[in-house]
Amino acid sequence: MSRALMTVLLLVVSNIFMTFAWYGNLKLDWPLYLIILCSWGLALFEYCFMIPANRVGSQINGGPFSLMQLKIIQEAVSLTVFTVIVATVFKGDPIRWNHLVAFGFILLAVFFAFLQPK
Repeated sequence: MSRALMTVLLLVVSNIFMTFAWYGNLKLDWPLYLIILCSWGLALFEYCFMIPANRVGSQINGGPFSLMQLKIIQEAVSLTVFTVIVATVFKGDPIRWNHLVAFGFILLAVFFAFLQPK
């Protein structure tokens, strides 16, 4: 498996944990201290995937991505994972035209992050 694909897959898993750590508590009626402890536990797993993703993907460690590219990829993955979880688990707001435009701009951000100026 390529380092680029491994990086993206690790980021997807990391962001699944992150989304549930940050927003999963909204579906729970627990005391705040338990929610915080549970979220910390989930965040540990987030970091167990995020840190390797950055190490595998970074040009500093022989990976294919610059730090700016890694960050743009992470943000695109984060928003995509968040949207899928909100639509399926939380049954949140429907995806509207303005959300699609926002995703288009995110794709443009990825494009520009990978554009090699001469």
